[in-house]
Amino acid sequence: MRKSRVRIPGRFQSSCRHFSRASLPRCSYTVAPSHPASAAVAEEPGFKQFKPFYWETGYSLFAKRASRPFPPPFLSRPSGSFSDALSTHHLSRDRRSYVNGEIIQGATNGDDAVLATEDFIGASDGVGAWATRPKGHAALWSRLILHFWFLEAERDTKWSAFAEDSTEPNPIEYLQRAYEQTITATSSPNEWHGTTTACAAILASSPIKKDILKPPHPVLYATSLGDSQILVLRPRQNQIVYKTAEQWHWFDCPRQLGTNSPDTPRANAVMDKVDIEEEDVVLAMSDGVVDNLWEHEVLENVVESVRKWESGEAGQGSGNRRGGAGGGMQFVATELVKAARSIAEDPFAESPYMERAIEEGLPMEGGKLDDISVVAALCKRRNG
Repeated sequence: MRKSRVRIPGRFQSSCRHFSRASLPRCSYTVAPSHPASAAVAEEPGFKQFKPFYWETGYSLFAKRASRPFPPPFLSRPSGSFSDALSTHHLSRDRRSYVNGEIIQGATNGDDAVLATEDFIGASDGVGAWATRPKGHAALWSRLILHFWFLEAERDTKWSAFAEDSTEPNPIEYLQRAYEQTITATSSPNEWHGTTTACAAILASSPIKKDILKPPHPVLYATSLGDSQILVLRPRQNQIVYKTAEQWHWFDCPRQLGTNSPDTPRANAVMDKVDIEEEDVVLAMSDGVVDNLWEHEVLENVVESVRKWESGEAGQGSGNRRGGAGGGMQFVATELVKAARSIAEDPFAESPYMERAIEEGLPMEGGKLDDISVVAALCKRRNG
């Protein structure tokens, strides 16, 4: 049955809980602005093998509290005084984050991270309670996991050409290697603890065959561990095509990668291969959306946003606006974050998180104030 959105008056105020495997204490949250809208688009190699399909992407972020700066050596601190060696002053002007000499791809949103390219989108949700522990930095973990995951997918060129003899991408193995690299990067002497959920979608294609009667079609490889979610929508048919399943140890403790967690990508990540169509919209979302909006509300919000964009009601775009093209994915992501935030900040709203808490016998009402991260991607056929 589809849920109806109602406001429920009562005595209990919204509580926000998110625990690590170490049974970390409850966190208190404040609202903070999100990061610039250009940061999550990864820098891709200059040469790209021909791929029949690509994504037009956009993303939107809302942070429950300001993100903590990354510690050295991932981010250089400003020089302390003019007595410091002059040779270090140029480093203080570069506020970008680095690991292994490379810029860390993606963007941080509170303890979440997002990343978007024309064939890879992802979202990860760091467990914020690590902020209360010495050497705890969940945002660093969530960002590094996505960074290394994307790089591993880019380095595997065997599936890029989509010839008849090409192999399929292996997102779980990419995530396993990303997990191992994150452990190495956050180990002594640069020891930092954290855990994070992770989800990503890779856009590929069926093999290009010589038979012109069987042209290639887009194929999605959706992978998740924990409660961040990949959702595939077909707005023109008002249809949910696919969603990843949430994975939990117990209520409010999802499967997660990192310090003290028994979960690993090879053992616990789930990957599905999904045939999709042109103009399908793929969302990568943290649980800040999933805990505050039901699936049908997400679908209705996206369908309405695409309609507004196509009709010209949603600002200026570039070129063809059909299906959300020409800049519409930024609008789609922004509207979805607004909808989730309105519930997250309402202590009397009905929400999926509240419903699950009540099923566990916990007195709870309202939305869940959390980091809210959305990447929206529109599948398009490449010309030429």
